[in-house]
Formats: sequence, structure tokens, C-alpha cells
Amino acid sequence: MLALRLARGSHPLVLLRRLLVAAASAGVGFLLLCTLGYASGHPAHSAGSLLRLLWCFVPLAATVQFAVAVARTDPSTRPRAGLSAVGLGPVRLSVLAAVSTAVSCTLGSMVALLLFLHLRGDLSGLPFDGAAAGLLGAEAPLPPAAVLVLLALVPAVAATASALALRARPVRAADTPEDAEELVPEERIPAPAAPPAGLPWGVALTAAGLAVEAYANRGAPGSPFPLPGKLDSTPAWVLVGWTLTAIGLATAGPGLTHLSGRLLQAARPGAVRLLAGRVLMDEAQRIGRPLGVVCAVLSAIVAAVALYGTGARPFGPLTALGAVLVIGCTTATLLTSALEAKQARAETARALLRLGAPASALRAATALRAAVLLLVFAPLTWAIAELAALPLTA
Repeated sequence: MLALRLARGSHPLVLLRRLLVAAASAGVGFLLLCTLGYASGHPAHSAGSLLRLLWCFVPLAATVQFAVAVARTDPSTRPRAGLSAVGLGPVRLSVLAAVSTAVSCTLGSMVALLLFLHLRGDLSGLPFDGAAAGLLGAEAPLPPAAVLVLLALVPAVAATASALALRARPVRAADTPEDAEELVPEERIPAPAAPPAGLPWGVALTAAGLAVEAYANRGAPGSPFPLPGKLDSTPAWVLVGWTLTAIGLATAGPGLTHLSGRLLQAARPGAVRLLAGRVLMDEAQRIGRPLGVVCAVLSAIVAAVALYGTGARPFGPLTALGAVLVIGCTTATLLTSALEAKQARAETARALLRLGAPASALRAATALRAAVLLLVFAPLTWAIAELAALPLTA
């Protein structure tokens, strides 16, 4: 009940982010139900049904990541001074975030169920002259237990991940403007953060993924990995290599962001470069991983266009839906993480303004950070995409 009251009185942008989480949950739920419909209509193709279900975990992971990012930026779950006295400590706030996330994802799952049943003709006859009947397995009955399990998968995973993420979130020294006034300027400006330790592991995983893709091209073109739609002849080892590459880029993202901050401060930096570099180093863990995930998704898109963009191999509707979910959720996660970083350094920015720093310097530092990240990650994305597609197009 408290979660519903807080949702009703939230800012419109907060409600918009929760509606986006619900929409992403609806998309993933629809994909899972389509996989169940295919399995019910094709009992002899159990291996293909299992592979289609495994493919659905890619947009599921992107949706959960987005839901966690939205929960972290929710003002109602942010630790504040004095909340523990009224029974809203870190544990209660994490439970509140989990309940809010579960409500949004459950709403999306219900929308997915209604749309799926409508397209199958289970509610009011087959729409669109039965065009979606074969795709959704309208001739075969659905097991109710399996439907409930699949629809509960996204709310359960997203709520659990949100609770764990917020439980581990540290409480800042100053959570209100009144508390910030009591801090001296040296306490408001954080020291350079320690470099993340995942860069070597990320480079190793990325290299391993590219090596697996190159090795898979040497074998026979068999062992298909069917996807929802018409893309049904991609070798399984190629997708394993892409997965390893994506995990490697996500692991290396914080290290690359921290390294970008150090490069900004090289060769006798001025005030703007010093501020931009320190902020990048401090925010490496917060925005580095979503940035690495976006880099992995964009490289996969470039490689897929290089492989299939010139041939007569159209993607199926469910493949397109999954791609839209992955691209949209990863991009929204990056933007939400950037908003969280802005909220985290708001007190530092106000302290610098009170000390006499011009507002133009803060804007220049923000633009400089964005330019450096673009210069570092854009060539990396292009290089990974070219290396991933090279053995497959040879």
C-alpha cells in the first residue's frame, strides 16, 4: 500500500520511467508466451523450443538491468537522514523498491497476457484474419501453470535484483541540503576513486569471444540456433562468442571509463579538465558498465548489418521485437545511470558554485566528459563489430 501511495504522488518523469519498465516487461512477457505457444504447437521440436526460450533471456537481462537502474533513481527509495527513526531504514527501502518494481513488471506481464490471448483468438476470435495464428500456436492449448511461471519470471527477477542493488547502496554523508551546509568544502569534493579491477578480465573475455567466433567459422555450418522469426541458421558457437564479447565489454566498461578520466588529467590539466577527469574517475563504476553494455549491443548491430543487411534474409517480427527491447532497455539504462550520477554529484556542484566556480565551467566539464567517452568507446565499438563480422563474412 505504501508503494502505491508513493507511486501516485511521484513526479511525472518518475512515473514515465516506471511505465517504460512496464512496457519492457510486457515485451519480454510476450516473447516468453510466444515461445510457449511455439512449444505447445510443435511438441516434436523440443530442442528448437528450448533454444528459443534461451534467446528470450537476452531481452530479459536487458529489462532487469533497466528496472534496477530505475529503482536506484527513484526518489522514494533514496536514503535520507531521519528515515530510520520512522522504520524506513536500508532494509525497508530495498523492500519498498522491490515491491514498486514488482508492481510495474506485473502490470506489463498482464498486458502481455491480454495481447497474446487476443492475437491467438482466445478472447474474441482471431484478429487480422488469423495472420498471427501460426506464429503464436493458436491451435494448441496452453498449460496454465507454464503461463503463470513465465509471466512471473520478469517481476520476480527484477524485484530481487532491485532489492539486492539498493541493499548494497551506500548512504551518502549528506542526503539533504541542510546536511550539506554542515560539511566543509574539502568533504564535499570526493578524492579520486580507486581504479576498477575488471579491465584485464574484460579484455580477456572479449578476446575469448572473438576467438570463439573465428573458430566457429572453421567448422561446418550446422548446429543451428533458431531465433524467434526467420533468422534460423546462425551457428550456436557464433552466438556463444558474441555473448562472451558482450560480457567482456560490460566488465571492461568501468576500467575504460576510469582510464578516460586519467587521460583527461594528463599533461598539466586546467580546472575544467581536472574536474571532468575527477568526475569520470568517480563515476566509473556507476556509468561504465551500462556504457560497456551499450557498446556491446551496438557492435552486435553493426556486425548483424554486415552479415545480413545486404542479403535477402528478412528478420522475423519476434526477432525485431527482441532487438528493439535490447536496444531500448540498454540505452534507457545508460541514460538513467547518467541521471543517477548527476543526482549523486548535485551537492558537489552546488558547493563549487558557492565557492565561486562559474556555471559555464561545469557545463564545459560535462561536454568534455561526453566527448572523451565518445572518442574512446566509438572506435572500440566499430573495431569489435568489424572483428566479430570478419570471420563470418570471409
